[in-house]
Amino acid sequence: MLDNKSDALQLVQKYQELVLLYESLDKEIDSLIMAYGGASEKMPPEVLSQYRSLAQKRDDTQNEMRELEHELSIDEE
Repeated sequence: MLDNKSDALQLVQKYQELVLLYESLDKEIDSLIMAYGGASEKMPPEVLSQYRSLAQKRDDTQNEMRELEHELSIDEE
């Protein structure tokens, strides 16, 4: 459990930042996919590399969000 309100506020702010980052990465990934007909298989190697890098960053961000959700006792259901 969190020790004080200041800690909780900082975690909530960090969570909000991560949500915005996740949404931004997701939008960028969607744009890349749509630019190549909705399939990563159609991407040239350099774009595919960029796509994979963005996807990894998005996955890492989602994992950080889940950790904070657990710490903050956020229940998505």
